[in-house]
Amino acid sequence: MKILIAILLMAVIFSSCSSTNLVYISVLQPAPVSLPQDIKTVAVVNRSQAAKQNKVVDAIDKVMTMEGPGLDAAGADASITGLTDELWKNNRFAGIKPVAGTETNNAAPGFFPAPLSWEAVEKICAENNADAVFSLELFDTDTKINYAAIPTSLKTPLGNVPALEHEASMQTLVKTGWRIYDPRGRNILDEYSAGKTLNYSARGLNPVAAAGGLINRKEAVKEAGNQNGHAYALRLIPYWIRVYRDYYIKGSDNFTIATRMARTGNWKGAEEVWLKETNNASGKIAGRACYNMAIISEINGDLDKAVEWAKKSYENYNNRLALTYVNILKNRKYNDNVLKEQQQQQQP
Repeated sequence: MKILIAILLMAVIFSSCSSTNLVYISVLQPAPVSLPQDIKTVAVVNRSQAAKQNKVVDAIDKVMTMEGPGLDAAGADASITGLTDELWKNNRFAGIKPVAGTETNNAAPGFFPAPLSWEAVEKICAENNADAVFSLELFDTDTKINYAAIPTSLKTPLGNVPALEHEASMQTLVKTGWRIYDPRGRNILDEYSAGKTLNYSARGLNPVAAAGGLINRKEAVKEAGNQNGHAYALRLIPYWIRVYRDYYIKGSDNFTIATRMARTGNWKGAEEVWLKETNNASGKIAGRACYNMAIISEINGDLDKAVEWAKKSYENYNNRLALTYVNILKNRKYNDNVLKEQQQQQQP
């Protein structure tokens, strides 16, 4: 108990001695994948199934990984459906065409294959009047199963009798891989792989009964595949993240007042106080005030002004925190430029 009290007291002391506080900001990030503006129609192919010459290898893989009949095929189909459904929501494309029966199967089942030849990509695009190809390169499941015997009791007409209940636990790793091919520039615009683990457990009075409860897992794999398809399509969409920034709360009586304003959401009032302190006779206080003006400029969405204030804080007053912040702001400006380009590409 004494140790806990000492830890709490130390936390309070360090908190009260800190010269900065945190503010959280929502930042729109550019989409991980940028598509050229002239890509309007896409073909979607599934090359995750084993090629004919590898059917024997694939059959062995299915036995070794405890894959049920048609499990990978059903999951791959669900992934294609999830992708196309989400792409239609994007409103960016004039056409999205799932393509069946193409000779693009995976020559190495269970592994991310070598890219399609550009001749194959061009053929798919020509036959389907498409500008690019979205390809499910890999869909594979690996399963491990464990057994455990758990002591229990059974109710009988003669009373409770000791027994063993068998528990089977199964872990299935769903692996997926995608590529986007642009035949005009012969560029692979994106290459992405992901994995998701599904866990199951079941009990029975004997190992066979326990394992029997795990057999019907196809729906879970299909759901995981569908979610993966949706998630991959979202790589074309900008997304929001929360970031945190340090701002100074100590330096003068005015900093204390401004801190109270900031904590109540009165950032305009805090800005006016910090602006006055940028002319403080103390270089340390003036540097902190300039840094805080950079923070408020970013909150207001003016990144250029934020960079100016942060540079002034470091260059004029040697505020080390400001130097790190300048680099953060430059990275934000770069991302904003990418975001603007992506938004222009979305326009018809």
